[in-house]
Amino acid sequence: MTQAPQATTSPDEREHPAITEAKRVLEVEAAAILGVIQHLDSAFVDAVELIATCSGRVVTMGVGKSGIICKKISATLASTGTPSFFMHPTEAIHGDLGMLVRGDVVLAVSNSGETEELVRLLPSVKRVGAEIVAITGNPASTLARGADHHLNAAISREACPLGLAPTASTTATLALGDALAMALLVRRGFREEDFGFLHPGGKLGKRFLRVHELMHRGEEVPLVRETEPMHNVIYEMSKKGFGITAVVDEAGIMQGVVSDGDLRRLLQKDEQVLRKTAADSMKRNPTTIAGTELASAALHIMEERKITSLFIVDGTGRVEGIIHIHDLWGLELF
Repeated sequence: MTQAPQATTSPDEREHPAITEAKRVLEVEAAAILGVIQHLDSAFVDAVELIATCSGRVVTMGVGKSGIICKKISATLASTGTPSFFMHPTEAIHGDLGMLVRGDVVLAVSNSGETEELVRLLPSVKRVGAEIVAITGNPASTLARGADHHLNAAISREACPLGLAPTASTTATLALGDALAMALLVRRGFREEDFGFLHPGGKLGKRFLRVHELMHRGEEVPLVRETEPMHNVIYEMSKKGFGITAVVDEAGIMQGVVSDGDLRRLLQKDEQVLRKTAADSMKRNPTTIAGTELASAALHIMEERKITSLFIVDGTGRVEGIIHIHDLWGLELF
């Protein structure tokens, strides 16, 4: 009896060995992060409170791959409201320890907890008056026992098939560092505006620009008194180049505006308009904005109302400045 041929899988349908290995690594590292969740306890809360209330900076220290992770943790802390910088333990032993001051918190990272350079620094750090938070994979290690607070980043195995290269351990430590930074962010009440302030060159920073940071002020602002004749009004509009001028009373309080469009419409209705005053010709109750408002709000108002300039006034109605739509286009405010 002839046996039916068995179905075969084409080479294209088989998973590439590289994909198989990648999946294995990612599964091991994901498990390592989930494992760290089980280690979270009151020590984490104490570390957050210590850093949130310290008078100094968070100084991260680590050697090798741990040092690289420390640099990332330090950068994340600094960008989210916790002053921080990285100090290499070897350099610290040879003089950089002078950068450490009383009130600082040292965040020391070592998977084994026995990194020689870090262990040697323990007495010196305490003598300076800084407190120590250690992240290790061994709660019984010298570093863990010598620290004021210990965060457990123990893993069951590395993702390296040889069990040698730091992989899952560094991933777990990095994730724990991110958790620490975000817990501090929440503890401090850090807001989007604060993040934007620390990133002035980025897109987010531009989103949180305030009107007063962009407005034209002083002699650049087109202003006329209510009693000014219209030929002076036209001269001010032409001189300042905004196509509009604010009309203010003797106290400097804004009463209205005259724009190029208003002038054209007035000339069509009344040929004697040039003999009138600014008060006779102005449009009352113009749209204005406070200098503390977001620049994005100013752009929204101008686009919605189809106007090109917006006057900025203070709480009493005095003109502080003017902003043109061209000052806002291209800033990626939304």
